[in-house]
Amino acid sequence: MPVIPRILEFSDELTELRRDLHAHPELGFEEHRTADIVARKLSEWGIEVDRGLGVTGVVGTLQAGTGNRSVGLRADMDALPMPERGDLPYASRTEGKMHACGHDGHTVMLLGAARYLAETRQFSGTVHFIFQPAEEGRGGAARMVEDGFFDRFPLDAVYGMHNMPGLDPDQMAVTPGPQLASSDSWEVVFKGVGTHGAKPHLGRDAMTAAGHFLTTLQTIVGRRLDPLQPAVVSACSILGGNPEAWNVIPDDVTIRGTARAYDPAVRDQLDREIGTLANGIAATFGIEAAYRFIRRIPPVVNDAGATEAARRAAATVVGADRVVTDFPPSTAGDDFAVFSARVPGCYVWVGNGPAVDGALHHNSRYDFNDRAIPVGASFWARLVEQELPAAS
Repeated sequence: MPVIPRILEFSDELTELRRDLHAHPELGFEEHRTADIVARKLSEWGIEVDRGLGVTGVVGTLQAGTGNRSVGLRADMDALPMPERGDLPYASRTEGKMHACGHDGHTVMLLGAARYLAETRQFSGTVHFIFQPAEEGRGGAARMVEDGFFDRFPLDAVYGMHNMPGLDPDQMAVTPGPQLASSDSWEVVFKGVGTHGAKPHLGRDAMTAAGHFLTTLQTIVGRRLDPLQPAVVSACSILGGNPEAWNVIPDDVTIRGTARAYDPAVRDQLDREIGTLANGIAATFGIEAAYRFIRRIPPVVNDAGATEAARRAAATVVGADRVVTDFPPSTAGDDFAVFSARVPGCYVWVGNGPAVDGALHHNSRYDFNDRAIPVGASFWARLVEQELPAAS
């Protein structure tokens, strides 16, 4: 059973809407225009709409038959704070904002499935269409949960989908186990005593301590962690001194970075090891270190049962031979994990075709591939019909 013919009939409308969303990107918790469009479309199709969870979040609820199971389908809506460099006719009209990760496509694929399911209602149970704000590091999923999402919309399972450059648009990847890493932030402030650059012995040099910390940081992964456990620790920002003060050793130097892991125990160890290293180096130089580790997003780990359900649904749309079941995990993060940590979940990939001019996710020339729209929408619809079967 390939792409659903009825979805193909209105796929041009979905493509037009996707390009409109692309031209009008909105950042996390600012998706007012996008949320208005989503809510209006859902209402037009007779789907119950709830708004306001996570500030700009939208949840559509559709019931059919007498089934008592419920599933959630999640799409993210936000754009990124970056300029668009491509020459698309529907390029961003807002300076410094761009849909560089395909959330415009994700939103439209879920809308397409919602329209089809509202028309056909060939299922028995409840489906919640979750249009989440602020996936790009601003904590939209957590905010929705804090606002009572699971109290208002109890789920038996939850599913997420993301586009993947490199896979063909008629391919999907569905793999059990770890898919995306935890995404945490850390900060170390080395607190020394500033002095004249020509008289370092009269101060306590935070800059040199910071340099030693940076060169030693990778020994955490290389020598402290189990080599069979994947992890990443990266320093991404350093701030110290005034670039106009060439002869002043500053009092303080601040280093900030990210830490990624798939295993909760490794995540905890990264937290401990970065702090231990920072304090040890600070002690060596006779200064202090202020350290904090900010836990942002847990890892996305696909539940075996939910993954098998997603694999079967994907096979009905693209064919079993076009479903990749050994796709490697990524060290990127996605706060879909906040939903799937509460109920069985699965995060799948739909192909986005080749990366034109190197345009991968978060690249200024990236664009979502509209050929994936009917594939993704059909997958969502078949998953609901499969997991909430209508009475025969």
